[in-house]
Amino acid sequence: MNLNKAMIIGNLTRDPEIRTTPTGKTVASFDVATSFVWKDSQTGEQKKTTEFHHVVAWTRLAEICGQYLHKGSKVYIEGRLQTRDWLGQQDGIKRYRTEIIAENMIMLGGAGQGGQSSSQADQPPAPEEQPSVSSEPIINIDEPTGRGEDANPAEEEIKVENIPF
Repeated sequence: MNLNKAMIIGNLTRDPEIRTTPTGKTVASFDVATSFVWKDSQTGEQKKTTEFHHVVAWTRLAEICGQYLHKGSKVYIEGRLQTRDWLGQQDGIKRYRTEIIAENMIMLGGAGQGGQSSSQADQPPAPEEQPSVSSEPIINIDEPTGRGEDANPAEEEIKVENIPF
């Protein structure tokens, strides 16, 4: 059995670069920074390290990334790792780059920063809609909860299987 899966949550370091291949496929490339914070056991000082991940999206997902993502956007990326190599034009040295080939993308953040889930199979959002996300769970107050009339719908239990990622 083999598994090649990458999942990251971070911020775009630049606007996505959108290109079209000679065969007509759309491709988007961008970098996502992720940070890891820990406390040094010797000094008790808080330390932080940042990793930069190169992400490539294809076809409809690439178009959505180009339309809605921008520098600083917080994003969840799910995909597979792929390493490619090439010869440097100036020095002839073989170079390598490991990339995340995006298969799913979720825009995170507050209103105006995104919040729409997208994948290559999803339909694009209407241009007039501004993507947004709410930190509050969506609960239909008119629906009976089975906990009596005095129950507070905001206390509805959130189950792990209902989280979108």
